[in-house]
Amino acid sequence: MPPSEFLQSKAKKTEAALAHYLDSWSGVPDTLLEAIRYSLFAGGKRLRPALALGAAELVSGDDAPALPVACAIEMIHTYSLIHDDLPSMDDDDLRRGKPTCHKAFSESAAILAGDGLLTMAFDMVAETGSTAIVQEIARAAGVAGMVGGQQFDLEGEGQQLDMAHLQRIHRAKTGALIRVSLRAGAMAVHASDAQIDALTAYGEHLGLAFQITDDILDVVGNEEVLGKPVGSDTSLEKSTYPALVGLDESRRLAKEAVDAAIDALVAFGDEADVFRELATFLTSREA
Repeated sequence: MPPSEFLQSKAKKTEAALAHYLDSWSGVPDTLLEAIRYSLFAGGKRLRPALALGAAELVSGDDAPALPVACAIEMIHTYSLIHDDLPSMDDDDLRRGKPTCHKAFSESAAILAGDGLLTMAFDMVAETGSTAIVQEIARAAGVAGMVGGQQFDLEGEGQQLDMAHLQRIHRAKTGALIRVSLRAGAMAVHASDAQIDALTAYGEHLGLAFQITDDILDVVGNEEVLGKPVGSDTSLEKSTYPALVGLDESRRLAKEAVDAAIDALVAFGDEADVFRELATFLTSREA
């Protein structure tokens, strides 16, 4: 299955489950639910849920047990984007070609929509009945993971960070949620330690390649294709791979990370080909 078809298939399944889940709520203020829906269904690749579902399918042949994981991680990812776009963070006006949540509604509505999505995520992942999965996701999304990475990122603005500090930010801010998508998806179908270790290694290298590509696109990307302004990293004086090592070396490092991600899947044989192709696909994207 081509990577684009794989992503579309998993996105369709995730979006149907998310819509059903939101419809199950009552007593929610209309504006809050509207802001949540606006952001959650604003488009995007649905990469993280696809990785969770794909990992479960790779291990067991069935992705259904990982659906609560996929939905929960997408809700966490969406909440993080809402909050990242706020005036106190990156202060972005566009996300995926549409006004950001705080522009479409209000800053207070955006904060509450993010808060709501985060708590809904843990309500949904509890459906797995696994405290280990809940804890795995909490740690990846929290202060030693994505949230901590955002703090490191804010503190690094206006500074020339070295490679070690830059990688520390990206492992936490971007890599943690990509890695846990694979781990938690595999855990949902009772994968072996060896299988989880292999998928973890794949996720770590994929997350690095994905982030380097994002940094490159912020320099050379097309704003209309990206659906958001380019050059925002430069305007915020953030350290990025192109700023630190240049575009050519950044592309080489992305290719190196893709190769390492592919190598991590050797134990899975041909069944993992879609993940191998996905790694290359994501680093050749334009958005």
